[in-house]
Amino acid sequence: MAWDFETDPEYQEILDWADEFVREEVEPLDLVWPHQQFVPLDGERRRAVDPLKEQVRRRGLWATHLGPELGGQGFGQLKLALLNEILGRSQWAPIIFGCQAPDTGNAEIIAHYGTEDQKQRYLRPLLDGELFSCYSMTEPHAGADPTLFTTRAVRDGDDWVITGRKFFSSNAATAAFLIVMVVTNPDVSPYQGMSMFLVPTDTPGVNIVRNIGLYGEHAGEGSHALIHYDNVRVPAEALLGGEGQAFAIAQTRLGGGRIHHAMRTIGLSRKALDMMCERALSRQTQGSRLSDKQFVQGYIADSYAQLLQFRLMVLYTAWEIDKYNDYKRVRKDIAAVKVVMPTVLHDIAWRAMQVHGALGVTNEMPFLGMVTGAAVMGLADGPTEVHKMTVAKQVLRDHQPSADTWPTEWIPRKREAAQAKYAQYLENEVGNL
Repeated sequence: MAWDFETDPEYQEILDWADEFVREEVEPLDLVWPHQQFVPLDGERRRAVDPLKEQVRRRGLWATHLGPELGGQGFGQLKLALLNEILGRSQWAPIIFGCQAPDTGNAEIIAHYGTEDQKQRYLRPLLDGELFSCYSMTEPHAGADPTLFTTRAVRDGDDWVITGRKFFSSNAATAAFLIVMVVTNPDVSPYQGMSMFLVPTDTPGVNIVRNIGLYGEHAGEGSHALIHYDNVRVPAEALLGGEGQAFAIAQTRLGGGRIHHAMRTIGLSRKALDMMCERALSRQTQGSRLSDKQFVQGYIADSYAQLLQFRLMVLYTAWEIDKYNDYKRVRKDIAAVKVVMPTVLHDIAWRAMQVHGALGVTNEMPFLGMVTGAAVMGLADGPTEVHKMTVAKQVLRDHQPSADTWPTEWIPRKREAAQAKYAQYLENEVGNL
């Protein structure tokens, strides 16, 4: 039997160190420099952050999802899942450990599809944590449906000229370069007619119309950009992979990105559950502690069960990715994880907020931020409804329609078959009466 629900002692020691390190050294960054994790380092922030990154490197935990040839440890997705559970508690932790979204996915596709020159210019500094990137795909009128994209790249001599608009391009304002998905051949299917380009953000014609924030953030302070590509001229060498390969590249990137979001969501959900339990044990009302109230006990039990199921689902999917090394083969389970993820975070955070009473809805506690984050997770990398369709289609491939009018499990027919199978025994039974 190969089943095992334990982490090997050597790696568990590493996880224990990471747990304490994130709690004591990294989580305070969320309070000192909130929402600045994707702002390039300078001054005091660099003096505080660089030594923390160095500690991670010395422990062999920098960019562990990547192979040694790319500066990582090649730990694979399952070990990354166990580490990401810890990192998910903190905004800054993925940055300190070199595995932050969207840069992990962007690094992966450059590693797979980039030329040597592209790897030297973009991948190496990205892996070193010296710059940030942006995946510029969604369009205002099309949402997450790439078949409706209209942003074009037209060949002009040795260059390509990009024109169009992209929406919700996260971290564009602080990114050094963008990976832009565009139509290069409108005369064929979008699955063959779209390409990706590596575009430095300071290229003439890259105009950030505005940065859009989430609810509660001040106008202009958000990190999700509406970008107008106004005749942006890039050389032919800016093409990532071959012309028309955008869909294949996107599947490589988005599969990893979705499961990584789920890994971190485990940690954030567990943090909310821990806070709920502490509050339930600490507060009294109407003659007893909150933890004695059946309604609160129901909150805790439901939250624990949801989190446990979700965690096992994520770990199993990460194990599949390591086993098969094929995101396409694991597509069904990645999509299923993506479907479940926002509900788990929303439900646990909402219950924890309720248990905290009025304090729970204030800006002195993180719960409404978690609830908003759950809503974002339901849309990022494709809306939940689209992933439900993917799961259903993949599940149906393993089934066949019934051969006639009646279902395969129709009891009258099965009973008749069973009686025919054991007819001799039934006859003997009758004869002995």
